This record gives sequence, C-alpha cells and structure tokens, in this order.
Amino acid sequence: MQSEIRKELLDAFTNAGESYLSGQQLAELIGCSRTAVWKHVEELRKEGFELEAVRRKGYRILKTPEKITADEIRLGLKTEFIGRNIYYEESVESTQKIAHRLANEGVPEGTTVIAEEQLSGRGRMERKWHSPKYTGVWMSLILRPNIPLTKAPQLTLLTAVAVVQAIEEITGLTPEIKWPNDILMNGKKLTGILTELQAEADRIHSVIIGIGINVNQKKDDFPTELQETASSLLIEKGEPISRAELIKSIFLYIEKWYGIYLEKGFSAIKLLWESYAISIGKHLKARTLTEVIEGKALGITEDGVLLLEDENGAIRHIYSADIEI
Repeated sequence: MQSEIRKELLDAFTNAGESYLSGQQLAELIGCSRTAVWKHVEELRKEGFELEAVRRKGYRILKTPEKITADEIRLGLKTEFIGRNIYYEESVESTQKIAHRLANEGVPEGTTVIAEEQLSGRGRMERKWHSPKYTGVWMSLILRPNIPLTKAPQLTLLTAVAVVQAIEEITGLTPEIKWPNDILMNGKKLTGILTELQAEADRIHSVIIGIGINVNQKKDDFPTELQETASSLLIEKGEPISRAELIKSIFLYIEKWYGIYLEKGFSAIKLLWESYAISIGKHLKARTLTEVIEGKALGITEDGVLLLEDENGAIRHIYSADIEI
C-alpha cells in the first residue's frame, strides 16, 4: 500500500511538470490523507529529492537525487509495464541472480532489478563485469515472451537496438553494435548485454536480460587492464549523464520494440540492428569453442545468427563466438 501511494504521488508530480500541487490536490488524486502526503514528501526528501513547498501553492520537485532510486525512475516514466515494478538495491552480488529468483516467484513481466553496485557482475562466458558504485547502469529485466526457444537470441539484438537508441536520445552520441551483445564507441566497449532463459524443452518461462552500461566512469575508474578497451558515456561525451533518464529511455525503447516484435516479428529490428552494426561488410575473426573462422560479415539471419563469407566463398553460420574486427 505504501509503495502504491508513492507511485501515485510520483505520477502526480510527473503529470504536473513545473506546476505546483497542493497537499489537498495530492490527497484527492491519490486517495489518502494530507498527513500521509506530507509523510511521503518527507520520505522523498530523505532519498535526496529537492522539493519546494510554497504556501498557498503547494509542492513541486526541483531536483532528483544523484543516486538512482526506484522513485526517481518512476518520476516521468512513460512505459506501460517495463520498469513499473522495480527492485532497487545499493549493493548486490549480481542483478541476474536476483532476477532469476524473482522470475521463479512469478513477478510481473517488466519487473527490473537495479543496483548501484555489483560485486560479482558477469558477462558472456562467465567473464567478470566491472560494476563500480554510482557510476553505471547495472540492471536485469524480466520478460515472459510467448516465442519458441530458438527465437530467444533475437531479444539480445532487440535490447541492443533499444539501448543504442536511448543513448542517442539522451547523449546525442551514436554508438555501434558488435555482434552479438557489445555496444561500442570509438572501438571501445560501453555496454554488455547478457540474455539467460528459464525454460522447459518446449516453452520459455522467462527471459532475463542483463544490461551493464558504463555511464559516468572516468578513465582512472577502470582497472588498468581495461583502460584501453573500455569507455564510458562521460568519457565520450565530456560531461556527466543522468543515469535515471537513460534508464527511463531504455525502458521506453525496449517496450516499443518488444511490442512490435511480438506483433510483427523480427524483421524491423533486424534492419535497425544491421544499420547500427560495426561489423557488416568487414573482415572478422569469429572464435568459437572449437575453431577460428575468418571471413566477411554479410549480416544476420532472421534468427539473429551471424553470417560470414569465408575465403572459399562459403557462407558460415555463427551461433556463438567472440568477434575480432
């Protein structure tokens, strides 16, 4: 009940924009007492929200906290279901682990786990993902699509498109996608996406999509071994980026493309993904578990499989590999 009042309070401030809302207006909108409104306003202040209170006018929000909070993300969120149910933690081992547990417990589709810090963040092939506090976006999203198991990799590519478009919208930068799940800027890694399934032989129960984005790290924030290969939006843009605004934009683009995908299939997302791909038309090395395949990248199939044309003119299908350009 308390969290519902908080959500409705933030929705009211979102709809009001720059306008003031009186305690009485808020009480009537939310359906609670003015005393309850005042208590929730004080809780927002404790979280780091700066609220102006003017006699005979009411309240309005002037500034949101530096830390990401679930309430800050809800303020101005325009989605129907993605990110509407948020589990926020200061520090976790891994947002993926928590999301797997929550998915098993039957939380609604669109539920997202967000942390300020991951102590054991990981990427593909169990590689460690460096996730320092208050600098990046570390989150895991739960989807429940009614699609065949073989189509699940398409959701990684869909997420990559949504993240690139959100970065474009918030920063003006245009990153590139390296198959299957890396987002780069000037050849350096900004973002990793990890998609995991909870499924039986014939159906998907849930898809857990982990998203890690380097947002406000300075070069010295990265371990020495990563400083030449990793970057952040702050480094590329030259100024700090609002992590909450970036998250809200990602949620909106994921919801948009996910709806189109479920209704019309992968075709539109495939075209967009290829338009952002750094690798199309270039000579690549694909390191699989068993061999190294070299060739020209032709694009991706309708299932999201990478197509390489080797030196003999044979078209090779790459399902899982590390890519070197």
